[in-house]
Amino acid sequence: MSTDYAIEYYAEPTIEQFHKSDDFYRILIGPVGSGKSTGCCWDLYTRACEQKRSKDGIRRTRWGVIRNTYRELKDTTIKTWMDWFGDRQFGQEMNRQDMIHIMRFNDVEMEVLFRALDRPDDIKKVLSMELTGAWINECREIPKGVIDAIGDRCGRYPSMRDGGATWSGVIGDTNPPDEDHWLYRLAEEERPRGWSFFRQPGGLVEADGKFLANPAAENLRNLEKDYYLKRVGGKDADWIRVYYAGMYGFVREGKAVHPEYVDATHCSKDLLEATPGLTVFVGIDFGLTPAAVFGQRLPNGAWELIDELVTDDMGTDKFAEELLRKINHEYPDFWKNDLFEFWGDPAGDIRAQTDKNTPFKILKAHGIPARKCHTNDPVLRREALKAGLTRMVDGRPGILLSPKCKMLRKALAGGFCYKRVQIAGDERFHDKPDKNRYSHVAEASEYLFLGAGEGKALTKREPARKRRESPYALPSGGNSWMGN
Repeated sequence: MSTDYAIEYYAEPTIEQFHKSDDFYRILIGPVGSGKSTGCCWDLYTRACEQKRSKDGIRRTRWGVIRNTYRELKDTTIKTWMDWFGDRQFGQEMNRQDMIHIMRFNDVEMEVLFRALDRPDDIKKVLSMELTGAWINECREIPKGVIDAIGDRCGRYPSMRDGGATWSGVIGDTNPPDEDHWLYRLAEEERPRGWSFFRQPGGLVEADGKFLANPAAENLRNLEKDYYLKRVGGKDADWIRVYYAGMYGFVREGKAVHPEYVDATHCSKDLLEATPGLTVFVGIDFGLTPAAVFGQRLPNGAWELIDELVTDDMGTDKFAEELLRKINHEYPDFWKNDLFEFWGDPAGDIRAQTDKNTPFKILKAHGIPARKCHTNDPVLRREALKAGLTRMVDGRPGILLSPKCKMLRKALAGGFCYKRVQIAGDERFHDKPDKNRYSHVAEASEYLFLGAGEGKALTKREPARKRRESPYALPSGGNSWMGN
């Protein structure tokens, strides 16, 4: 089917450079409203038109368009695509059941497969496709391993016997990620060969604590006047920095599990070193993303959390090796003088049906004498941590974090959270915390305090109805400055 009409598309300066690059991986990073998704739509369209003809004179390509959830794929990604290319003059309308849009115009045949990654089966389907290339919409939401695997599926269509792909690769767009995200590491630190990153200017700039309109912002012609300034009211400064100013940063997406944590109060400005002669307590959370948190109880009863070990997709055996390596390298004197205590999730003593080993047995085999906490009750775990966060000791907070604990800091600041329940007109949250990249290190810290005895005081307290307290009595454990 042919088309005799034109669609007007104007590429913003950063997106124009994005189009010109032929790198296998190309990522657009910018604020909301900057035209990132539109730029990616047009990049696929243009590459399809530039594909060399096969023997029958047709330019054939197949593209995967990926989003992390079906709802977002349907409400945002597909909507943007169909706004540009949904006209029947491009050929077959989209098959909503199979999530495929086939475009036939002039000598071009372009197949677009929309896929979400809600379930493991969805991931398997994506990783079995034969593609020319792929677009990862909001790629900061997708694990790096999945993107690597999708890249391995690109360049397989058309087949080499039909001439192969003129260009193949993976493009992506995203709002700026956090500074410990794999995207940040690749874009700002490693800069690997074959990867290109294109940073758009923010819609706002920050000056002297205020957010101002940025005249260099892109896509303003398609936005209402003062688009960004009209929307800053009521929003957290970190949220504005990421989504409007286009800066790298951390944004809390749910209700914090530990709202008592105040970063300006509980995070030290200076690195905290281990105090010689004092025991180093290590809390451990197991699973496929094991984590450990290191802390010391000072003579006055206050705590300093001095270090962490956070892994991803790692078995207990490898984790034990990494933990022991870290201890020997960074805390040799404490290890030599038997000044370590290891406490972990008691569920780690349950063996799988196919394996007699348990995480505790694996740690012991590596010389790490970890012990089970007396309970796995999440309420007691969180209360044990809360007790330290809500008291002052000698004019300092009962718990002080070292900046070295990057993941724990973000976890307690809200990364470890209860996700919102999608109910119109109401703000409600799930009863259980979201299992995400921050939950494991947060729970490791809870096991640390529980194992060190902070939680036992809670279980030994008499029931409230039997206690007789003065109405002027202070909570036990020090002077409360935030209340219980």
